[in-house]
Amino acid sequence: MDKVKMTSPDGVTENIEKLAALFPAAVTEMRGEDGTLRKGIDFEKLKQLLSRDIVEGGERYEFSWVGKKAAMAEAARPTTETLRPVKADSRDWDTTENLYIEGDNLAALKILQESYLGKVKMIYIDPPYNTGNDFIYADDFMRTQDEENEQMGMFDEDENHLFKNSDSNGRFHSDWCSMIYSRLMLARNLLTSDGAIFISIDDNEQENLKKICDEVFSATNYVATFPWRKRTAKSDVPFGVSQDYEWVICYAKSENFIASVTGKERKYYETPDFPNRPWRVHDLTKQTSASERPNSYFTIVNPKNGKQYPANPNATWRITKETLDDYLAQHRIVFPGDYDFLRISKPVLRYWKEDDIAKAGENFGRIAVSTKLNDDIGMSQDGTKEITNIFNGKIFSFPKPSSLIKFLASIHTSNNDIVLDFFSGSATTAHAVMQLNAEDGGHRKFIMVQLPEPCDEKSEAYKAGYKNICEIGKERIRRAGDAILKENDCWKSVPLNRNDGSKVGDYTPAKIVNTVNTNKGPVEMVDISKDLSDLDIGFRVFRVDSSNMRDVYYKPEEFTQTMLGEAVSNIKPGRTDLDLLYACLLDCGVPIHLPHTTTTVDGCTIHNVDNGALMACFDEHIPHSVIRAMAAETPLQVIFRDSAFAADADKINVTEIFKNLSPDTKVRVI
Repeated sequence: MDKVKMTSPDGVTENIEKLAALFPAAVTEMRGEDGTLRKGIDFEKLKQLLSRDIVEGGERYEFSWVGKKAAMAEAARPTTETLRPVKADSRDWDTTENLYIEGDNLAALKILQESYLGKVKMIYIDPPYNTGNDFIYADDFMRTQDEENEQMGMFDEDENHLFKNSDSNGRFHSDWCSMIYSRLMLARNLLTSDGAIFISIDDNEQENLKKICDEVFSATNYVATFPWRKRTAKSDVPFGVSQDYEWVICYAKSENFIASVTGKERKYYETPDFPNRPWRVHDLTKQTSASERPNSYFTIVNPKNGKQYPANPNATWRITKETLDDYLAQHRIVFPGDYDFLRISKPVLRYWKEDDIAKAGENFGRIAVSTKLNDDIGMSQDGTKEITNIFNGKIFSFPKPSSLIKFLASIHTSNNDIVLDFFSGSATTAHAVMQLNAEDGGHRKFIMVQLPEPCDEKSEAYKAGYKNICEIGKERIRRAGDAILKENDCWKSVPLNRNDGSKVGDYTPAKIVNTVNTNKGPVEMVDISKDLSDLDIGFRVFRVDSSNMRDVYYKPEEFTQTMLGEAVSNIKPGRTDLDLLYACLLDCGVPIHLPHTTTTVDGCTIHNVDNGALMACFDEHIPHSVIRAMAAETPLQVIFRDSAFAADADKINVTEIFKNLSPDTKVRVI
């Protein structure tokens, strides 16, 4: 019976094991701060193993700053923090698959590593731009205590220190780079192999961000930079040049990433000579010269009438003579005169619709994306107007328009994909995901992460009752979800008859509600509502908090004989079944958005996540009847309190029950 470790993955240990498998000669032993021996990497030997030449140091191209190594180490360092459910702040807890996480996003990203490793299709973030006035996360590894004390102090509700990164700070850029670097390292792990990250940024740190992303995601995975026009030109600006654009930088996890948009529908023909095989035509020439492609410089002869079509020396055929013979046999060459409806003067190439579908797969009918954003994307003023309409007041500054994020999501996500935003602000990303789902019938899920930064007491948000940004974000999701449902639950009136007496066209699937006589004639009230009964506008709220376990659980060497009487349970007082359940899900790699049900057997509560992905019972005394009931469901994993079993013999009995009834179940305790 294994014990749940209740910590995030140790990135350093995992990386060492991976390197050890590839380069065992580079593995050595080193003594840690606690005096214990553990595996380490001889980096000088590793460098030599990775080089064909003698490695003696020297200059090389790299981007560095003060605090970079510490930021890298922090990203790999595990955490014992966990996520505690907050049902009271949630919406549709039992049915929703969306998540809202309150707390430091560095901790949240660490906590999500196992459950959401390789599961997030898209990440969008709008981090602080480092203007000197926006908040920067005060990570412990960024400053000494003396440096912290010099900063303008602000604290969140949990007494976490926040500060403004003033441009008078000698490490102004370094601190920002460290902050974003560690978070991007963790974020990359969460992306699917075909996933991508989109980052909004302005000119203050755009150059540095690009270099950091080149390192974290690889320069070869740079996709594009989308210029986003945030405003129209202003006259009162430095140097007389208005900086009207910000940038959305996109990096892919790997070469598997493909973006696309709905394109203009191709024209396919259906002809009697090829029944049930629609086809289209394409130009057979290529903008290459005869000297460049001599094998494609030849004369095509129509086998039906002998008419010749010589190649243009400046625009050869796109196929060779050998390929031509194959295409003729496959009826893929169409000549002038073959079909009356085709107005062509030279041979063209035939493509079958079935081949287009097979090649494009789910991207059939879609085309490449342009970095030039459409005018309907909106500017900063549209984002402000949007949130003002939602709250009947300007309670958040400079939000992005949801149309921008909706567009980015539309070019890359579909179906049940997960979208993550760990600088969620007013939750514009959540709004965009819900709106996109309403429009295309998708079931995308969102994960929002936001530090509960306090609202200024003089701000309109604070006066409206919102103490921190998280309260704004959660309320926006509620109101935006309601608005989306209302917008799609509607009807419109149409004339029953046109002026010429003809009948108005069919409104199916819309339905006629009733007919009303007006001074302009009869009018039909037509229901044009969408069925959004399965649209998920809820969210589960979690809060980053300390471990559910007492310190002695992790530090047995500090556990003395005199403390035995106090150690009734290794679980902190006040922690609920839900606290324990979701901490276990995170530790066991089970996504916390999955459905969760409870049943009661012989007075004990049994938790069942995703129909047996994990089952748990945290009661102190569990009879065998409950154990058998759980084993009968053949779950993948089961978890109990360690204190539920008085002796080792009881644990053995539990193990034996599962071995007999559900041998593949992994039995664990906390």
